[in-house]
Amino acid sequence: MGRKLDPSRKEKRGPGRKARKQRGAEVELARFLPPAGSASAGRRPLGGEGRETAGERRAGRGAGSRPAAGQTPRGRSGFSDGNSKWLAPAKAKKVSSKGNNVELSSDGEVEEGSWEMEEEDGSSEEMVDDYGASSSEEEELLPIEKAALKQKSDRAGLSEDDSEEEEEAAVEEEVEEASRQKTGQKEEESPDLQLNLDIDEQFKLPTNEQIERENILFICDPPDLHIIHQRIKGNMEVLQDFVVKREEGRTRQEYLALLRRDMAAYYSYSDFLLMKLMDIFPLPELINFLEANEVPRPVTIRTNTLKTRRRDLAQALINRGVNLDPLGKWSKTGLVIYDSTVPIGATPEYLAGHYMLQGASSLLPVMALAPQENERILDMCCAPGGKTSYIAQLMKNTGMILANDSNAERLRSVVGNLHRLGVTNAVVSNCDGRQFPKVCSCLLWGFDRVLLDAPCSGTGVISKDPAVKTNKDEKDILRCAHLQKELILSAIDSVNAASETGGYIVYCTCSIMVEENEWVVDYALKKRNVRLVATGLDFGKEGFTRFKDRRFHPSLKSTRRFYPHTHNMDGFFIAKFKKFSNAIPQAQKESAVEAATPSAVPDTIMEPQPKKKKLEGSKVDKEQKPPQPALKKKHSLQRQRRPLKA
Repeated sequence: MGRKLDPSRKEKRGPGRKARKQRGAEVELARFLPPAGSASAGRRPLGGEGRETAGERRAGRGAGSRPAAGQTPRGRSGFSDGNSKWLAPAKAKKVSSKGNNVELSSDGEVEEGSWEMEEEDGSSEEMVDDYGASSSEEEELLPIEKAALKQKSDRAGLSEDDSEEEEEAAVEEEVEEASRQKTGQKEEESPDLQLNLDIDEQFKLPTNEQIERENILFICDPPDLHIIHQRIKGNMEVLQDFVVKREEGRTRQEYLALLRRDMAAYYSYSDFLLMKLMDIFPLPELINFLEANEVPRPVTIRTNTLKTRRRDLAQALINRGVNLDPLGKWSKTGLVIYDSTVPIGATPEYLAGHYMLQGASSLLPVMALAPQENERILDMCCAPGGKTSYIAQLMKNTGMILANDSNAERLRSVVGNLHRLGVTNAVVSNCDGRQFPKVCSCLLWGFDRVLLDAPCSGTGVISKDPAVKTNKDEKDILRCAHLQKELILSAIDSVNAASETGGYIVYCTCSIMVEENEWVVDYALKKRNVRLVATGLDFGKEGFTRFKDRRFHPSLKSTRRFYPHTHNMDGFFIAKFKKFSNAIPQAQKESAVEAATPSAVPDTIMEPQPKKKKLEGSKVDKEQKPPQPALKKKHSLQRQRRPLKA
């Protein structure tokens, strides 16, 4: 694969193209360097400090050993070009050494008397280095450095007491200037800060005229979300401590109406849905719920243990550039994906059926169902097949799974996923879930467990479908609740209560509405011989046992609710039933009512009724009259005329 590089052997390389010297540089330098035959030819050139010390030594020898002003040094040639006057070294100026040794010239340069060399004959000359630069010439200084040098020289000529007083005065001046700057900044920033404090501390409801004006502006221009957000914060603070912070003459309903209006404008919700959410959540929790719906949930996958293990799958995906972690202690098959350099839904592992893209909340109903091997399971609403494949995975492809869905188009994805994941114990059917009790009666057996993921309004998955914010109303909620009640009764009737290992029904929805969850479960408890049992899930919030003016069964505490702002997963509701009798309570009630009629009761049990006085022309007299014999004959003749049925 090519020559090997020996790190110990380093080849010397010459200067690059840009490091070469310009032509003619040696000729120009030769003018200022001493000749080759001189004694100083072999010496090393002096630096800046060396030249200064050499100049001081020469100055100490006397004026007789130095050339006069205007003459070139011995062994050096002067400037020969046309700018010799301008390039000649500047002559030193004579400065009187009275107190101050530093003075500023008209050009603003600092000139010190100690740096200038006065000659006995009134002439002076500065040292010139090898390149023609003045050695005693002062380096360029910043204005602040020049002022500092001047201040030091001034303090050097004064006494110690004066210097201490000046230092104290300077410190006091600096403190005063700093305080002035701070006060100026405070005066500049005070209007904004005062405005923010007024908004935070004293929140006032807008008048009706202001509200009408804002409504007109909202039609023309979009609302200012920053102002609305600040108003929501101020309104929340007032409502949390309403007795202290409320405005006089204002009721709590006015504050709530304004808050609902602002949240509808800020988060783009319908007024109906916000009213429902405000009934479910406290106000601080409602804000967290609305904020969580604006952020998408993390991508999660479920390992298909029919083909691989979670450890092997995680290692394979990490090698492909996927950043992942286990979903949690409650799941043995879930993985959460943070970011990926490859599409998660198109990797070779996905196409081979090693994992399934599935939300974290969709794993919980199957875990609550807890299917066992060699059981008969019914998935009443199975599309797109994630829960069905998870059931087959837990059953290890044993027993039988009936995957049903009323939508034939969605069953295509179910069939594709079952084939890809290697599920072999599933039967796919297209039937109305409300007709399954008739199917079970024809088969002469029931199912051991039933999973009902009922169709709902989708208020728990707003982050996936933001259209739910505005396109749901009261009719949609009640329509879904009616369908769910029919489906849950059908699911209960499809289960065999005499099953040795089963007899369980799991009801779940991706909604947080009470009408679709607790209301439906309480209806099932009244209509069928079932009871609620623990779901087996260690986390989640308890279901409602009371909501507004409604009171539900106390066992609804065993149901579980999941929210996006608390569990970082889609909103979900899960309830688990145990069927203890195949009889229908409604039929028992009808038979009991028929048995309690007076015709069925013996005469010995009936007590004689006291005689009532006749009232002429009264309704009681007419009701107590026995039927006349003419009417009896008429009814008997009508019966005889009716033709007999074959």
